[in-house]
Amino acid sequence: MPHSLGGPTKENMNPIDSLFQRLRAQKRKAFIPFLTAGDPDLETTAKLAQEVARRGAALIEIGFPYSDPIADGAVIQASYTRALAKGLKIDQILAMIRRLRQETPFRDGMVPLVGMVSYSLVHHRGPDTFLTQASEVGLSGAIVPDLPVEEADELAKLAAARDFKLIQLVTPTTPRERATRIAKNSTGFLYCVSVVGITGERTNLPPELLDQLRWLRTQTELPLCVGFGVSKPEHVRMLKVAADGVIVGSAIVRRLEQVGTKSTDAIVREIGEQVQSLSAALND
Repeated sequence: MPHSLGGPTKENMNPIDSLFQRLRAQKRKAFIPFLTAGDPDLETTAKLAQEVARRGAALIEIGFPYSDPIADGAVIQASYTRALAKGLKIDQILAMIRRLRQETPFRDGMVPLVGMVSYSLVHHRGPDTFLTQASEVGLSGAIVPDLPVEEADELAKLAAARDFKLIQLVTPTTPRERATRIAKNSTGFLYCVSVVGITGERTNLPPELLDQLRWLRTQTELPLCVGFGVSKPEHVRMLKVAADGVIVGSAIVRRLEQVGTKSTDAIVREIGEQVQSLSAALND
């Protein structure tokens, strides 16, 4: 059976489910920016989260830096390296998320926060402990890109017990039988990788991506959100006919490489303008 967004009342519904229910009623799509925690520092990450929420972000992915990223391209990998070089710790990221969740628009879950985290970090802390801490600080879910669906059952059960969403990825090369299994096991939304390879900005998105999204739509009622390679308003316009949300990472994180040559405030403002233009293209 495909997933349904029905069930719990709005008061106790996970903020991700509430968000997509609200957007569907409004015939709008979710713009989802990715921010690396701690690049250039956690104070700036929190400022960026506030800015992008103000400029049209519907949900925000917070990347937990780790030393051996699986699918991240050079831009995001470099941002992880910069953050780790300053001695960033998971507890500091969780503390920042807790502080963010005490502020509008995060306090009431109107803009949910999701972690992008390597399973190695989850495993090292202990899956039960990690999910308890992530839920307590106010994360609504996590994307664990290096956890294959065949090995995800334990984490999925622990997450379900907390109504914590475990968002899984489908790629263009995922065989259809396996893609169906991933769609059935994912919660919150399905992360649809747009291109073969690693994250990063692309000139064009493959036209067959739309065919894959139409097919996935027949396999699940989960929202379909597309990431990897999405960086321009024209990409966003192409995707909005078939996707429920669009994820942009490298095109945003690249701006943070300029901290030092420009003021942090100027870069926060630039990223805000970038998010506003991409979000507007998605919902014009």
